[in-house]
Amino acid sequence: MFASASKPVFTLCAFFLLLSVQVVQAANSFAGSSLYYAAGISEDDRTTLLKGMQSAGLKVLRVWIGGQSTSQKGTKINPFHDLEPNTPCNGDTSCYDDTVLKRLDDFMVAANSYGVKLLITMHSYNALGSHDAYGKWYGIGDFYSDSEAQSIFDARLKHILNHVHTSLNKPWKELNDYIFGFEAENEAMIGDGQSFVQAHQQWQCDRAKTIKGQLGDNSGILVMTGGESWLSESVQPGFLSCDALDVISIHAYGTGDLTTSALKPYVSKAQAAGKKLILEEWGACYFDTSNNNCPTGHALDSNTRKNNIKKWAAQIDAAGLPWLYWQVLPNADPHSGYDYEIGLVNDPSWSALQQAAKAASQATAAFDFSAYLLQ
Repeated sequence: MFASASKPVFTLCAFFLLLSVQVVQAANSFAGSSLYYAAGISEDDRTTLLKGMQSAGLKVLRVWIGGQSTSQKGTKINPFHDLEPNTPCNGDTSCYDDTVLKRLDDFMVAANSYGVKLLITMHSYNALGSHDAYGKWYGIGDFYSDSEAQSIFDARLKHILNHVHTSLNKPWKELNDYIFGFEAENEAMIGDGQSFVQAHQQWQCDRAKTIKGQLGDNSGILVMTGGESWLSESVQPGFLSCDALDVISIHAYGTGDLTTSALKPYVSKAQAAGKKLILEEWGACYFDTSNNNCPTGHALDSNTRKNNIKKWAAQIDAAGLPWLYWQVLPNADPHSGYDYEIGLVNDPSWSALQQAAKAASQATAAFDFSAYLLQ
């Protein structure tokens, strides 16, 4: 009789437990884009970009902190220096050129009004390899292995996180209504080879500890890796085991890496480690080169490219991953080398990306990012 009486209670409890699990698993995915030189674009181009993003339901824009002096991808640039234009500043506030931070102050306020948050990339291997202040002082190897270099670079990260917004009067580390996440570097170590990445995984975790140490554990802002060259290189065991990292970022362009079956094992690894996963960079090449490799070539048939965009986005969605497209431009795409970009002006591929982004917002996600997005 006791067992019989308790059985309905157990069944009811089990039902609500199952229901709660299903609700967690049923979180919707999302899509976003990148524009590495966003700090240099005009107000009109910024409005064009953000209106376009809003129309497609793109929720996150990834931007870089680095200088630009010339037009990029057909976009006119108002030039600006890198944060550390001449030498690593090591915390000397008089040494930093905060122009790029102040430009992004304005950008993030405008983005918020269109339902978009910024993902802040705080440095890039591209700049390091092009002999920026750190490249000149430490080179592309010692930058990741020299303890002095790491300490001085941490000072850069702290300076960015504690930059006081010019109109909101709060440091960036407190602006979770405007900032989706921070990552120390775009594609750290990629020019040094996969074995170097594997041997220096702790660099990524140590930088994440620096960022998390400033943010705190409940900031509402994510700490991310910034990706590597391809799928398997992007997800390292040391990243998955690092307490300070919230999100492992995948960069993948090869067609094999964009299949659902290739992505799902990494989703499972991240879930087992208690991490989130995002496909932070991918794109569909404008040219007809093999394996979506995109230095140059003949223009791909327009319908073929549109179908590639929709097909690969759907495969990413089916793996449960949110994604950021590389890149949406506020102008016509000039179709220069390595052309994955889609322009908002007279580009037939834009409608396909809009459709793919809207589909992503309805797809079931393997990870719940809803608390970090503007609704």
